[in-house]
Amino acid sequence: MNQAQEKYTRELKLMGCVFDITVVAANEADGNHYIDLAAGEVTRIEKLISEWDSTTQISKVNRFAGIKPIKVDKEVFDLIVRSIKISELTDGAFDITWAGMNQIWKFDGSMKRLPTQEEVAAAVATVGYKNIVLNKNEMTVFLKLKGMRLGFGGIGKGYSADKSAALLKSMGVAAGLISASGDITAWGKQPDGKPWVVGITNPFNKEKVFSWFPFEGGSIGTSGNYENYVEFNGVRYTHIIDPRTGWPVHGIASVTLFGPNAELSTALTKAIFVMGKDVGIDIIKQIKGIEYVVVDEEGKIYKSDKIKFDPIK
Repeated sequence: MNQAQEKYTRELKLMGCVFDITVVAANEADGNHYIDLAAGEVTRIEKLISEWDSTTQISKVNRFAGIKPIKVDKEVFDLIVRSIKISELTDGAFDITWAGMNQIWKFDGSMKRLPTQEEVAAAVATVGYKNIVLNKNEMTVFLKLKGMRLGFGGIGKGYSADKSAALLKSMGVAAGLISASGDITAWGKQPDGKPWVVGITNPFNKEKVFSWFPFEGGSIGTSGNYENYVEFNGVRYTHIIDPRTGWPVHGIASVTLFGPNAELSTALTKAIFVMGKDVGIDIIKQIKGIEYVVVDEEGKIYKSDKIKFDPIK
């Protein structure tokens, strides 16, 4: 790599979260251009899959749940197909129809009480990936049940990081790192020839890092119970909800997965929270090319053999 190249970074608010986009380029003008391209790609994807924007294809699919199939772009259709495969792999621990839970669980400070058992049961009745009907020939998506909602909160950031990285690589950008609130895709090396370095947040103090990793490229997905939560009667309820029961999960503090793409890594971090440490790790061990670091709520660390690090004291 030409030593004249430098690293350019910008922090942006995209998809409702913080994106840090870093590129290695010959000059500031090129660096800004490539960062703009990456940000534009994330925005393009958000305009396809956001369930919060009433103009997107996914919002239309949700509006016509239980009524009729809706035609979508191949890109959206394929993302749904891959999401369903992850649901099958995890026995429903990951499920893009979880979005019906948004009606009863809110982690924006507006919740004043816990939902009742009846409210949770009603929301769970609208959840279930097996009720997504796809027609490949017509490129349509139909949600069988009224009240069903698709939501890509568990996979969308990782997918957008992958897609924006792929766009930059296709433009000849030799190295870069795109981080979407901890869901990371990186390629190439830093201008000095050293690998990228990424930190895993300490789930018990999110202002600190408990370990740094040299990162040769690929993707990282991270989920933590410290990100969003509510507390009632001294009990913390995290934003990661079991789509099968409708209740937030307990037992794990954070999950970090290293894998070939951020889409898969990101989705599987959520599934491990839901499945629990033992079942989750067992499934990850069966997937080629994915390494893990799991921290339970007692602070004990579980990691795959290839992960080498000394936690920061």
